[in-house]
Amino acid sequence: METPGSQSSLHRANLERVVRAVRMAGSLTQAEIARATGLSAATVSNIVRELKDGGTVEVTPTSAGGRRARSVSLSGNAGIVIGVDFGHTHLRVAVGNLAHQVLAEESEPLDVDASAAQGFDRAEQLVTRLIESTGVSRDKVIGVGLGVPGPIDVESGTLGSSTILPGWGGTNPSQELSARLGVPVYVDNDANLGALGELVWGSGRGVKDLAYIKVASGVGAGLVISGQIYRGPGGTAGEIGHITLDEAGPVCRCGNRGCLETFTAARYVLPLLQPSHGPDLTIERMVQLAREGDPGCRRVIADVGRHIGRGVASLCNLLNPTRVVLGGDLAEAGELVLVPIRESVGRYAIPSAARQLSVLPGALGGRAEVLGALALVLSEMGDSTLLDGAVPPITPAFT
Repeated sequence: METPGSQSSLHRANLERVVRAVRMAGSLTQAEIARATGLSAATVSNIVRELKDGGTVEVTPTSAGGRRARSVSLSGNAGIVIGVDFGHTHLRVAVGNLAHQVLAEESEPLDVDASAAQGFDRAEQLVTRLIESTGVSRDKVIGVGLGVPGPIDVESGTLGSSTILPGWGGTNPSQELSARLGVPVYVDNDANLGALGELVWGSGRGVKDLAYIKVASGVGAGLVISGQIYRGPGGTAGEIGHITLDEAGPVCRCGNRGCLETFTAARYVLPLLQPSHGPDLTIERMVQLAREGDPGCRRVIADVGRHIGRGVASLCNLLNPTRVVLGGDLAEAGELVLVPIRESVGRYAIPSAARQLSVLPGALGGRAEVLGALALVLSEMGDSTLLDGAVPPITPAFT
């Protein structure tokens, strides 16, 4: 029986520290594990050997700094996780293992007017199909990460009424999907998951403080502070789209006037160009035309960038992040939108905060949210799940 402070309980804690470090990074050398956990190289070596013998991790030869090293990752047989991303017009699902490898991924159109029940039915069908395509047993599923385009109430788990998806307000996405799939479901809004995806796999790698700005049908921000998603006590942190730019501006869906969203979201921006470019114009098409030199599309994208930059400047003054990552279809405009964002940040942000900030396009494109959903499961799952039954109880010589 383990007692607090005993050798066996300390050893168990060190096992979990190593597993947690590897789980969050995907793979690490033993030297990197030692730096991440604060454990000695000898302790890490013994723990990795023990975890390998128990089937929890896999060790492969690699190189680091020109020297031979050993890369440690969680075993591909340890389990799989599922990512589900509900967008304004799409449903995307990915299946991954605990070594951060995506085994299968698929996206299909989603009717924005579909009911929540229809959406969850579609998600269940797509998840089932992808699991079968991997050949992995369904009982290997450890959990599901779910992204939705709206704020999630932290206490109740329900979707806020300001969601982009009509008819979904007040539903509990975690309970709904968990009842269908029979596994734990962790839910968050799409901007937070985009931030997680870019933090783990994309343009946010290597930083601990960043903001992920997603501009689509709405505008939201996922905030990472000290390496962790910051949601706020009510789960509404990062609603950058509702910063007021003009008190006499257009009425926003939130009920206020002149919110950032009313100057940048697709529903407000596209009508500016549709008289000259046709009623079927999309953000994706607008970006393509701008890259080809269309002056009207370039002007609108530059204006949108300047407005976004004012919101980013506010974030800089309040939170002082080191990096801002722009996601959504607008990010494909590259420097056409990034330059005006940086110009506005330089004008409206505190100079010291602006100097420390880099503004980059997302590296993952439309996959950021579904990969973030995979990362959400990896961050929320307990390390004891991986260790119980895998590592035999022993009395260590040292920890």
